Amino acid sequence: MADHYDVLGVSREATPEEIKKAYRRLARELHPDVNPSPEASEKFKDVTHAYDVLSDPQQRQQYDMGGQGGGQNFGGFGDIFETFFGGGFNGNQGPAERAQRGQDALIRVDVELDDIVFGTSRDVTIDTAVTCATCHGSCCQPGTSPVTCTVCGGRGVVQRQVRSLFGNVVTNQACNACQGFGTVIETPCADCSGNGRTRAQRTITIEIPSGIDSGARMQLRGGGEAGPAGGPNGDLFIEFKIAHHEVFSRDGEDLLCTLEVAMTDAILGTTTTIRSLDGDVPVEIKPGTQSADVITIKDRGITKLRSNSRGDLKIAVQVLTPSRLSNKEKELVKQLAESSKPPAPELGHFQQGMFSKLRDRFFKG
Repeated sequence: MADHYDVLGVSREATPEEIKKAYRRLARELHPDVNPSPEASEKFKDVTHAYDVLSDPQQRQQYDMGGQGGGQNFGGFGDIFETFFGGGFNGNQGPAERAQRGQDALIRVDVELDDIVFGTSRDVTIDTAVTCATCHGSCCQPGTSPVTCTVCGGRGVVQRQVRSLFGNVVTNQACNACQGFGTVIETPCADCSGNGRTRAQRTITIEIPSGIDSGARMQLRGGGEAGPAGGPNGDLFIEFKIAHHEVFSRDGEDLLCTLEVAMTDAILGTTTTIRSLDGDVPVEIKPGTQSADVITIKDRGITKLRSNSRGDLKIAVQVLTPSRLSNKEKELVKQLAESSKPPAPELGHFQQGMFSKLRDRFFKG
């Protein structure tokens, strides 16, 4: 990087006034409005940066001590021009586009657990900006059209001559009469007030994929708000929230539930049918089933996202011990206990199983 003092052509002992005079002299020669050559433009960037650093006492001190003296910023022609000319430097520009892209939109959709087993579709009504049905985005009352601005002649900019240190300089500024569009809407559409869009409710059909989870988002390109003056739509983002289910819980693609089994059925074994999220499922309770045993039904869980395979249905058994028995029932249980001679109760190692999240269900009450 060239030395800032060399760039401005001053000594390291130069006063602030000498630095300022050197910069003004070089700027008169190199400013893009005066000298449009690429070489002059590059030199002007270097001269401007050198002046920015050396004209600031703190940055100059840091630079003299071996620092950079502030970050380089070679894009500030507008600020420099405004400092010396009192106006913005806009360069060559034409009329602005009246049509603009619409804003993106976000909606949240509550989804039942049943819906994500196989996926489903749903109609959703949203309140959004739509292209005006009267003017079709032209912003004009039907039968009329924009007219060329008489002030700027359709260019969207007007020229202003400024007397400055560099002499008389011509600058371009956005036309106030047409706001830089180059055309004027003399008869705005009454329904959209000349904006080209209105607020309305719109119903769309969304596809809810199988296997999605709460917080997942889906992007619908072009599903967002219509842009002003017939501009393209923004995008629509849909965020899903899976509703709580009274019976089934979710562990990835697996469905979890508990099944209460009578003590006699757990001892002797039995078969039953439970209602899953996608129909009836036969369940076999084997003899000697214990509380917290897990019965796995393959491929009866949730269909995986972007796949045809399914998770499993996992049923945690909770054996119910009767709390009220008749005298006859108590006698039968005593006979069973005497005949089987069960071992005395003893402590065992606590099992940290995959259904730890369901433990409260096993022990509640």
